[in-house]
Amino acid sequence: MRRPYIAGNWKMWGTRAQAAEYCDRLLELLPDEGRRPADVGVCVPFTALDVCVERLRGSGVVVAAQNMHFAANGAYTGEVSPAMLTELHVMGVVLGHSERREYYCEQDRALQEKVAAALAAGLQPILCVGETEEEREHGKTERKLRHQVQEGLEKVDRERLADVVIAYEPVWAIGTGRVATPEQAQEAISFVRALVGDRSRDAEERVRVLYGGSVKPDNAAEILAQPDVDGALVGGASLDPEDFARIVAAAAS
Repeated sequence: MRRPYIAGNWKMWGTRAQAAEYCDRLLELLPDEGRRPADVGVCVPFTALDVCVERLRGSGVVVAAQNMHFAANGAYTGEVSPAMLTELHVMGVVLGHSERREYYCEQDRALQEKVAAALAAGLQPILCVGETEEEREHGKTERKLRHQVQEGLEKVDRERLADVVIAYEPVWAIGTGRVATPEQAQEAISFVRALVGDRSRDAEERVRVLYGGSVKPDNAAEILAQPDVDGALVGGASLDPEDFARIVAAAAS
């Protein structure tokens, strides 16, 4: 059985003081690690990583970054390397979020390098994929997902495919209040899983594929109940620890 994973993406939110307060409150709300229905993670800004690592130490809550460069070092002003993250005891990293793709022109070719570099450094990558509203309306959802998944996993060895977490986030549902129906989420995530299966049937069964896009406490259970949905990458609702804890609880479905 694939264990559900609920990850909160804070995006550009959270001073160090806010991060400390959030982590303390989240631990008050979550059951002890052994009684949680899902793995839990928070994906936080670079400036708050060390604070979150310290506050969540020993709790079982994963701390992940929101981006990284694939190179170990070099003339890449403003970037952060895998070693800079692991030095802080960060455990994962979000790669290819649609906002990175749209606002910062992040390309699938660069993500090939980033996913492989994260795995090599001992970080768990969360590779984000998803179609725009226009692509869905023109029947190009599967074409877009095939390209993003195949490109993003191109340099990952078959034996490591299941170590990548994939987050299906339809761009039209991110921050819009719109959400894919449970049937739409299931259909797309099942297709993503099958794409992994083209490389390895074993990885197809083991890889965790999350849904993201306006996930909230009142819709989480229905989405998470779908057979191929292994959790959620939560945006805005994750900024409220009470709401985020309720979404974690919904994974019991």
